[in-house]
Amino acid sequence: MKQINSILILGLGVMGRGVAKGFADADIPTTVRSRRAGASAPDGVTLVTELPAACPDLVIELLPEELELKQAAYRELEQAWGDADYLIATGTSGLDLEALARPLTRPERLIALHYFMPADTVPLVEVMAGPASPREAVDRAAEVLRRAGKLPLKIYRPLIGHVVNRLQHAMLHEAYCMIAEGLCSVEDVDLAATRMLGPRMCSTGLVLQKDLSGLQVNRDSQRAIVPHLFHNRTPSPIVGELVARGESGVAAGKGFYDWSGKTATEVRGASAASLARLLEFLEANTWPEAAAFQPRSRGGER
Repeated sequence: MKQINSILILGLGVMGRGVAKGFADADIPTTVRSRRAGASAPDGVTLVTELPAACPDLVIELLPEELELKQAAYRELEQAWGDADYLIATGTSGLDLEALARPLTRPERLIALHYFMPADTVPLVEVMAGPASPREAVDRAAEVLRRAGKLPLKIYRPLIGHVVNRLQHAMLHEAYCMIAEGLCSVEDVDLAATRMLGPRMCSTGLVLQKDLSGLQVNRDSQRAIVPHLFHNRTPSPIVGELVARGESGVAAGKGFYDWSGKTATEVRGASAASLARLLEFLEANTWPEAAAFQPRSRGGER
């Protein structure tokens, strides 16, 4: 398996800066292509406005979530470097990989790398195969992420929403529906997440905890609760209504919570610092016995 030793990132937004910093801090040669006026790159990162003459081993595309914009970038890459051996990793969190790969003469190049904000702090990165990419492409990308200090979660076939967002949106959908029905408040949901679900999952995960609790109890709970969840296959309108009123979150000064008097930069910075402290604590205090146990069956490797 050819090792990835050079990285080119397309896009220098908040995500691009965080991703570039992570590779540069691990001494992996990293270049960012950005045409933004007055742009500056993190320390150790080379900033260019045009594609370099030398083909990198991995191109990470972090452009806005516009299908045509991303496809145009892929065509530009193939025109520049022809049949050279490199991978293209899209950072999309929701666009169809089949559609993204359509203009590629070699669609097996395309995979997905799904980072989480802030990219230089959160250790987990989802590495997902594209519609034509081999397992080896996922493994190559996962290997360079490990060298950069990340924890790759490998998914060997395209999956809309990846793993984390599917889990997250299943919980969010239930939360939004309960809030809309007046069954609980926004604060109630976040209290449950931060003071029960989050801490326990940090220790024993989601599935391992069911072994500890007992699978008979879990079976009975599934039978009693699952039929009453909001299985309507339709997004709750609660978020759309907030956005329509211009209450789109911290940058707008209001969302589910009131952020007036605070800037998005200071709030996000405080959140990132809090997460960094928590991750540092978890690194030193993870339940050591858990590592000794392996799942009996993973239902096919991801």
